[in-house]
Amino acid sequence: MEQVRRTSLADQAAGLLLARIRSGEWELGAKLPGETTLAPQLGVGRSTVREAIRQLAGRGVLQSRQGAGVFVTALDASEDWDLILRRADISAVIEARIAIEGEAAALAAERRTPADLRAMRRALERRQEQRVAIEEHVDTDMAFHRSIIAASHNEILAGLFDDFVPRLREAMVEMLRIRGHFGDDADHDAHVWMLDAIVARDADTARALSRAHLRSLQQGLT
Repeated sequence: MEQVRRTSLADQAAGLLLARIRSGEWELGAKLPGETTLAPQLGVGRSTVREAIRQLAGRGVLQSRQGAGVFVTALDASEDWDLILRRADISAVIEARIAIEGEAAALAAERRTPADLRAMRRALERRQEQRVAIEEHVDTDMAFHRSIIAASHNEILAGLFDDFVPRLREAMVEMLRIRGHFGDDADHDAHVWMLDAIVARDADTARALSRAHLRSLQQGLT
């Protein structure tokens, strides 16, 4: 049976365990053998097995249940999210924005508070002031869209957007450089109408305007 040969023992042990899971040795929901069994199979100590299990648990592949053992919760590890975002093209980034921000706008229309409205209006004013330099415009644009997501009061959508921000900012700067123009009155009006729909508690219109705005960005790539 293959054993660890190089220096990153925990990483390699995790890799070998993952390879065995991928090969079908253990099915979804199956219980792994104990550390005393796995350690000699992998050629490492029990502490290294424990660290390898922690790594795979952190990636969603294994789950340690106190008093019961370690169980398979996924048959493969998802690819690193940051790496996926770095490789994503601009169109894919905008598609993800449509999915996140369309629903966030609808929820914001239903749930916004007076404090949310003040924050969105301030963000829109700052966005309007930054219509010359690309990077400043992108930063204020993202701040406005983030204020809408905050008004949705959905922590999952907010977390997704925040994880997305570095690649999103990079993609939007790149896109605007390709287009060569940005921040015109029509673009600003689209954001004003979006906020107006949220103020009016019109969830359907807020969703539609958000999606239409982002789709227009996507179409501008072709």
